[in-house]
Amino acid sequence: MKQHNALKNEVESWRTFSRRLHDALELAQLDDESLRGELEIEISTLETELEKRSFNAMFSGKYDRDSAILAIHAGAGGTDSQDWAAMLQRMYLRWAEERGFQTEILDSTSGEEAGIKSATIEVDGEYAFGYLRSEKGVHRLVRLSPFDSAHRRHTSFALVEILPQVAMEDADIQIDPGDLKVDVFRSSGAGGQNVQKNATAIRITHIPTGIVVTCQNERSQTQNREFAMRILRARLLELRQAEREEERAVLRGEYTKAEWGSQIRSYVLHPYQMVKDHRTDHESGNTQAVLDGELDEFMEAFLRKA
Repeated sequence: MKQHNALKNEVESWRTFSRRLHDALELAQLDDESLRGELEIEISTLETELEKRSFNAMFSGKYDRDSAILAIHAGAGGTDSQDWAAMLQRMYLRWAEERGFQTEILDSTSGEEAGIKSATIEVDGEYAFGYLRSEKGVHRLVRLSPFDSAHRRHTSFALVEILPQVAMEDADIQIDPGDLKVDVFRSSGAGGQNVQKNATAIRITHIPTGIVVTCQNERSQTQNREFAMRILRARLLELRQAEREEERAVLRGEYTKAEWGSQIRSYVLHPYQMVKDHRTDHESGNTQAVLDGELDEFMEAFLRKA
């Protein structure tokens, strides 16, 4: 029913757009000078909407219309990388807010001195996955380190994962309960297997693949388990898709293993200001705006090239 309603709304929106085009053409054929101002406004509006619809047509992937799960992991570089991971988290939260998407931090591990070691965020909204899939990969930051007493230039890395919010009833992913190891622990503690009275955080290990997911938001144990299972299903789906892509690439004779250092985008704050996407060569000199969440131009450049 959810899929049916989404398709019904999509078809109806195109019918409405078609009727507006037809009405504008009829008014234009009247050749009435008094209608010129009204027609110019309507044509401009229709052109803007057509451009938006043309762009949305690029979201042709199976899960592009879905909400997304965004995960950020600090890389090598100690405190600087953990601070960089926190900067990325802020950037994506600001971007989602500007787009009207709802966000919720499902799991977060703080750094020793600053920043975060990792975070998992739910991004809820239509086409959230379609947009965010352009962000998957390693992001590199070059700046004068605020954590270095000598104020030297440091390079930091963080990994961004983007997963679709796979529905619990998705038939593509089957999980045997016997393949799961479930640990319950206090959200505020370091974790463990002992169930406490106020223990609500969940850690699920998928034994066949070794995938581990945690959810320790301030919610009930049941809700945390549900979200952890959703993340697990998304990770298993991504693993299956990656295996298929690898098989196809090997058959084509063009498979190259993805290494940690192969960053998709660089954010340079010193000695000059520049954000550059290495896949599309799209760049911006307004680094602060990008770090404040102005990512649409980078996402659109990726989608148009993909």
